Amino acid sequence: MTVTADGPRDGARPPRLPRRTRLLLHCAFLLLVAAVVADLLTGPGTTLSPVLAVAPVLVGATTRRARVPLATGVAAAVAAGLLERGNTAVSGSVHLTALVTILAATLASTANVVLISSRERELLQVRTVSEAAQRALLRPPPERIGPLRIAVRYVAAAAEARIGGDLYEVADTPFGIRVLLGDVQGHGLSAVETAADVLGAFRAAARTEPDLARLAGRLDAALVARPDNERFATAVLLGVGGPGGSALLVNCGHPHALLRRAGRVTELVPSRHAPPLGLLDLLGGGRYRADPFEPLAGDLLLLHTDGFSEARDPAGRFYPITDRLAALHATAPDDLLDDLLDDLAAWVSPTGLDDDAAALALRWEY
Repeated sequence: MTVTADGPRDGARPPRLPRRTRLLLHCAFLLLVAAVVADLLTGPGTTLSPVLAVAPVLVGATTRRARVPLATGVAAAVAAGLLERGNTAVSGSVHLTALVTILAATLASTANVVLISSRERELLQVRTVSEAAQRALLRPPPERIGPLRIAVRYVAAAAEARIGGDLYEVADTPFGIRVLLGDVQGHGLSAVETAADVLGAFRAAARTEPDLARLAGRLDAALVARPDNERFATAVLLGVGGPGGSALLVNCGHPHALLRRAGRVTELVPSRHAPPLGLLDLLGGGRYRADPFEPLAGDLLLLHTDGFSEARDPAGRFYPITDRLAALHATAPDDLLDDLLDDLAAWVSPTGLDDDAAALALRWEY
């Protein structure tokens, strides 16, 4: 990244200011104009020219180009000189103070614009790298594998948080189709590192481990073996053997999978609740259990993280994902997830999401 005195070399767009901020700036500009008019009307003996020092400061809040507050400061100095010309009733020290104040405010505002522009470009570069890392970590699944049509969506809770601990993977293996959706505890780069470990263990073990429950156990062991061993991950694993065959689900402390069949949505509650990955030994040991269910043609299975189920509206109510999924009319996984995200965004508006949200939809089409 290269930053010049005028801001980023490749051009900078004016910042998009919130409505309240724009209103406050407009009021400040009006007060500045009123001060100049008052100075003209009061005549000799008084001067309000020092207030022109706020002009480059106000302009600096609306731009990311350093030349703008510089030009405004020069214009303010010229205007102050015109206001004071012939005003012999005011001492020369007042005129000098006004000029020095305008120049100091201009330089400070220009430096602030350059600094903010540089920081924003650095943030943009970090976001770009984060998005590239996220794409490398979370590869988009095929649109179709065997009898399954597949779609996935990942939504960050904030524009600044484009990388997080939600994870997913779909693998076509000698033992059938294996699907993983999970959510690592916490946020930030440490959560991403944990997610990378889980995905790496899944990609390796999914093609060598014939038993889905033991596959979940190997993911748990991979987390336990981490040097820090401080994070856990909720997850749900799906195994699909082939057309017309039963499917298996292993739930590791994750929100229940939702099965939509003939317009009705059912939570697939595990026969025995199990702890998240990384906590199996801490909570009594044992092993994970795979529960079968019989998919039919046209069935749609939704796997999601708690970014959906724990999203709240302004009144504090949780998003009723089961009811909302049943109310949606789309059948194709891609269309369904688009509609679901639109509905979720409307539910949490205007506060927005508190957590990242990931969803993976699969539809059986024999």
